[in-house]
Amino acid sequence: MGKYLIRRLLQVIPVLFIISFVVFCLVFVAGDPVALMLPEDASQEDIEQLRESLGLNEPFHIQYFTYMLGLVQLDFGDSFRYNQSALPIVLERLPATLELAIAAMIIAIVIAIPFGIWSATKKNSPVDFLATGGAVLWKAMPNFWLGIMLILLFSVTLGWFPVSGRGDLSHLVLPAITLGTGIAAEMTRLIRSSMLEILNQDYIRTAKSKGIRNFFVINKHAFRNALIPVVTITALQTSTLVGGTLVTETVFSWPGLGQLLIQAVNTRDMAIVQASVFVIAFIVILMNLIADILYKILDPRIKY
Repeated sequence: MGKYLIRRLLQVIPVLFIISFVVFCLVFVAGDPVALMLPEDASQEDIEQLRESLGLNEPFHIQYFTYMLGLVQLDFGDSFRYNQSALPIVLERLPATLELAIAAMIIAIVIAIPFGIWSATKKNSPVDFLATGGAVLWKAMPNFWLGIMLILLFSVTLGWFPVSGRGDLSHLVLPAITLGTGIAAEMTRLIRSSMLEILNQDYIRTAKSKGIRNFFVINKHAFRNALIPVVTITALQTSTLVGGTLVTETVFSWPGLGQLLIQAVNTRDMAIVQASVFVIAFIVILMNLIADILYKILDPRIKY
C-alpha cells in the first residue's frame, strides 16, 4: 500500500504539468488581454509598451518557459485585475467553494443512501418507481434552472432564505440543494444497482437463513460491500462538484473559486485562470487518491 501511494503521488507531478501545458495553450490562443487593460483610445505605442512589460510580445516557447519557471515555484504571475500574485487570490476564494461543495455532498449522501437502499429492497414496488423516476427527473434538471426556481420560490415568494451572497447557514441552503440534488440522483441509482447485485449473493442468503435480522443483513453485510462503486462515483463527482460550482456560484453570487474563474475568463486574466485550473486539478487528483485508500479500508481483499 505504501509503495502504491508513493507511485500515485509521483504520478501527480506529470499530470499537473500536462494540465498546466493545456491550460497555457488555451489561454495563449484565447486572445491578447492588453486590449481589455487599456482604454479604447490608447495609442499603439502604449499597447506595445504594456505587451512588452507583460512579456506578451515574446514567442510561444519563451512565454511557456517563463511560465514553467514560475510554476515550479507555485508562482503563476500577477493578476492584472487585482494587481497582485494570482495564487493567494485563488486560495482566498477556495474555502467558500469547498464549503459549498462539502455541503452539497452531505445533502447528496443524506438523500441517496436511504433512497437507494429503500429502492433496492423494494424492487419493482411503487417506492422503487418513485425513487428511480425522481432520480431521473432531478438528474435532468440543469443547475442554473433549478437554482433560479429555488430563488423564486423560497427567497422571493416565501422569503425564507437570502437571495444571494455568503453569510450564515441560511445563505448556504439553496446553493447546496441546487448543487447536491443532481449528484444525489446519480448516487441513488448507483446505490440501488449495487445493492441489487449484492442482495443476490450467496452469503446474503446464508445470513438470512441463519435468522439474522433483515436490518443487520442489509446495513452491515450488503451495504458495506455495495459502497465500493459508491466511493468511486463520489470521487469522480468531485470534478462535477467543482464544475457545478461555476454555474451555481454565479446564480447565487457565491464568492467562491467558480465565480472568480468565470470573471477571469471574461477579462482574460491569464494568471487567475491558470492558478484556478491548477488548484482544481490538484483537488480532483487528491480525491481520487483518497478513494483508492478507502477501497482498501472497505475491502481488505483489494491489493495494489
